[in-house]
Amino acid sequence: MVSALSAPHFHNEEAAFAYVEARVWPEGPICPHCGGVERIGKMGGKSTRLGLYKCYQCRKPFTVRIGTIFESSHVALHIWLQAMYLIAGSKKGISSNQLHRTLGVTLKTAWFMSHRIREAMKSDTLGDFGAGGGAVEMDETFIGQDPDAPPSRMATRMKMQVVALIDRTTGRSTSMVYTGNLNVAGVTEILRANVSPEAHLMTDEARFYRIPGKEFAAHSRVIHARGEYVSKFDPNAHTNTIEGFFSIFKRGMKGVYQHCQKKHLHRYLAEFDFRYSNRQALGCNDADRADRLLAGVVGKRLTYETTGRGA
Repeated sequence: MVSALSAPHFHNEEAAFAYVEARVWPEGPICPHCGGVERIGKMGGKSTRLGLYKCYQCRKPFTVRIGTIFESSHVALHIWLQAMYLIAGSKKGISSNQLHRTLGVTLKTAWFMSHRIREAMKSDTLGDFGAGGGAVEMDETFIGQDPDAPPSRMATRMKMQVVALIDRTTGRSTSMVYTGNLNVAGVTEILRANVSPEAHLMTDEARFYRIPGKEFAAHSRVIHARGEYVSKFDPNAHTNTIEGFFSIFKRGMKGVYQHCQKKHLHRYLAEFDFRYSNRQALGCNDADRADRLLAGVVGKRLTYETTGRGA
């Protein structure tokens, strides 16, 4: 990691702009105001801001920061790139306190940068898990405390509920915060939005999977209550992959982040999904992961107010 962070774009602002521009605008500058690609000129002069362009169609100036998570940020672009590399390369995450100390920014700035970066990690791709008949695992877990949960004798019902899916063929994961008791209708909605009907669905023995499971090419269930973790009918039928994902997620949330309010949990899930779906086992190293993260910065601007403030 030390050698990788010695690259020029992590320490030089001009190199950082060139690096981001090459990835956000691979075909050349695009005006974020009017979408124009022609009649765009780079502004020059000692008093001109670094990376400033002018669109001669709408007559407005812009930089590569506009329309991205970097917009209106006073943090230097090369510091942003360092933060993105560190977050993308830390298997269980990196705390705002650690970023604050490493990058030399305030704790408040480090926290806000982290949330903007998590916003860029969100995937908008849905509906193709298990395409071609691949195996898809689905499971749920509980974490932290849910302030909206009604009093209950069951400890799990007082916690925040997370539902996740993993496509074994592609290695991708997608997870979400689920409010309320998970039931047939809720499971059906999640599956229809994310999983191909061709898929082989794999779940545990929970009742709410039975009816939705009939909508797919196959549905295998493992009975954890009997001590079964691999189906006795099919050695490939299990939910061990998704259990491994939850293990990484919980170690990160408890050991690194320690506390997370419900209103922020969806962004932390996006972070763990991104790293899991772009991990070393899938041929994606730290540098590749940081570049894929950079490809997601456009159109995902997040203001301090819209984060919900607090940690």
